[in-house]
Amino acid sequence: MTSKKRIALSSDHAAIELRQTIANHIAAQGYEVVDIGPTTPESTDYPKHGEAAARLVASNDCQLGIIICGTGQGIMMAANKVKDIRCGVCHDTFSARMIRQHNDANMLAFGARVIGEGLALEIVDAFLGSKFEGGRHAKRVDMIKALDD
Repeated sequence: MTSKKRIALSSDHAAIELRQTIANHIAAQGYEVVDIGPTTPESTDYPKHGEAAARLVASNDCQLGIIICGTGQGIMMAANKVKDIRCGVCHDTFSARMIRQHNDANMLAFGARVIGEGLALEIVDAFLGSKFEGGRHAKRVDMIKALDD
């Protein structure tokens, strides 16, 4: 990796262990991890964790974000309420590559109660290893960005 990207990482209580595994995995690849998720198993509200990570990405403090809750859906919905965030839920590697290549997604979400650790790491690698292709996709991403206004 030529430049050290900062990755915002957060979850709710349902994904603490998986989040920590992902943090170690991506740190070992040279990413700087900004882990803002909870450290204790008490119930916590996924919207605040999705929003907090999204604000780090929207402000350019972090280049990309990875967020996890039970299904990935709720935390993704919260993140997408933040202007300039394009977050998708992915439970397979193809979708993780495509949201980066075609949608210029800057955040990834998935469910700790939906997929296992091995697949989660593969999805993270697919997401982080892909880049926006631009071209015909740029017009569509611009259309999505215009919805923020």
